Amino acid sequence: MSFLSKLFGTSVPKLTAAEVNAKLKFGKHPMVIDVRQPDEFRTGHITGAKLIPLNEIHKRMKELSKGREIVCVCASGSRSNSAAKALAKEGFTVFDMQGGMLAWRRAKLPVQKS
Repeated sequence: MSFLSKLFGTSVPKLTAAEVNAKLKFGKHPMVIDVRQPDEFRTGHITGAKLIPLNEIHKRMKELSKGREIVCVCASGSRSNSAAKALAKEGFTVFDMQGGMLAWRRAKLPVQKS
């Protein structure tokens, strides 16, 4: 393990909102994990996203499949990066969506409200 990875934790690959949208439409259909709080999730999320707030990610990892790509998303990209690092450390194939739902909405991609 390098000095930087010890200092900053596992590095995870980043995807743009457009790249996530393309994966959902044409790719491997990753599982989207929304790590925001329930009230944030209800205001609008990516269709099919599973809500697992960041503070629950460690105790709910057993709900996730290591055989499927995972994309973590939050409001702006900070919490999702923390979640993605935690999942990567446990052996999941995971990506962090840059810019979070702010970037998704900015790209005028579809939002589901619940």
